[in-house]
Amino acid sequence: MVSLIECVPNFSDGRRQAVLDEITTAIRETEGVWLLDASRDESHNRSVVTFAGGPAPVVRAATVAVGRALELIDMEHQTGAHPRIGAVDVIPFVPLGLTHMDDAVDLARRFGEQLARTFELPVYLYGEAALRPERRRLANVRRGQYEGLKEEIATNPDRRPDFGPARMHPRGGAVAVGARKPLIAFNINLATTDVAIARQIAVRVRESSGGMPAIQAMGVLLENPGQPAYAQVSMNLTDWQRTGIPAVVAEVRRLAREAGTDIDHCELIGLAPTGALLEVTADILGLRGFDENQALELRLARER
Repeated sequence: MVSLIECVPNFSDGRRQAVLDEITTAIRETEGVWLLDASRDESHNRSVVTFAGGPAPVVRAATVAVGRALELIDMEHQTGAHPRIGAVDVIPFVPLGLTHMDDAVDLARRFGEQLARTFELPVYLYGEAALRPERRRLANVRRGQYEGLKEEIATNPDRRPDFGPARMHPRGGAVAVGARKPLIAFNINLATTDVAIARQIAVRVRESSGGMPAIQAMGVLLENPGQPAYAQVSMNLTDWQRTGIPAVVAEVRRLAREAGTDIDHCELIGLAPTGALLEVTADILGLRGFDENQALELRLARER
């Protein structure tokens, strides 16, 4: 676990399996990294890939993934429910094991500079790696999305990138590169198609509107081919130890019932820390004084 880095790039294409396959193949073929998860969503038109390894292999894998995405995704023809600024919308680095956040920050900054130079791509640093305080929040970097940034990048000094040209890449747009704690991408699909209810709930639970700490949320209409439509509260739990999955589900259920509906089901996108999932188990079972050392495999791993 020494010097282990997780990378979770988000790509602005979730409707073509072949695109995700080509990107994941490029990552999988990079020596020294483990491809841990890959998922796509057609309504959001977004794919999320998770891989990990040492810093140097992770950088190599992220670089080849960006190169393939720029060849395969054209932002001039991209639409979807999820906010985005480029073909590779965001590339976060997450310290794991004994790796310190400072190491992830240094890696993100060096990688961002390299990315801009290699692909002539405008790069914005966010999260713990941000060089400007207003860019710590990813939502601020994404303001106006691809179309809005395209209009302002060359003329508004506040929108100029940290690295790279003050113009959008002709196909790939721009990219946000950052360092952060483990994040849980968690969606709650309501038993209704009334997206106004999902949007109202999102406003009430997200931190920026005075809701729950460390919660980002938006309401969208989920319409995936061959599946029922749902009004969805799409969330990021940016610090599950401040607000975990059980608290979010309970609050969204309360607000949904207040609005005359309920939760149909939930979705976990990608991976989540074991501690966050064990918290769900303890909540459902009503366990008192539960400790993760009571999970057999975790205790064995700790003792070895």
